[in-house]
Amino acid sequence: MTVERTLSIIKPDAVAKNVIGQIVARFEGAGLKVAAAKLVQLSRAEAEQFYAVHAARPFFKDLVDFMVSGPVFIQVLEGEGAIAKNRDLMGATDPKKAAAGTIRADFAESIDANAVHGSDAPETAAVEIAFFFPGLNVYSR
Repeated sequence: MTVERTLSIIKPDAVAKNVIGQIVARFEGAGLKVAAAKLVQLSRAEAEQFYAVHAARPFFKDLVDFMVSGPVFIQVLEGEGAIAKNRDLMGATDPKKAAAGTIRADFAESIDANAVHGSDAPETAAVEIAFFFPGLNVYSR
């Protein structure tokens, strides 16, 4: 398998529950390494720009409102098959449909407050990582 990088966001609901460490431990336990990380409060403009692909969708305003409702923990995860591994660890977007033991099954409350975000493809990961970590300030092990 190829070593990849993926963007992971621990969303405001999970940050408020104080479970950042538990979630990061799951990523590390699965063989992913944290290459960059920061705790930030997104501005409305940043959230709108990041989620611009969903701008025409009916949930866009609620998504942006949620993402600016509190701090988020943004990280770049690195490892073999990092994108698929991250998505498996997260579980289904709707926590009611997420497999037992996944992050969303354990920490998410709803399809809207679903604890985490992860890139869905290598191209998306590259764009998302560059959005939050521009330049060469991402550590490579």
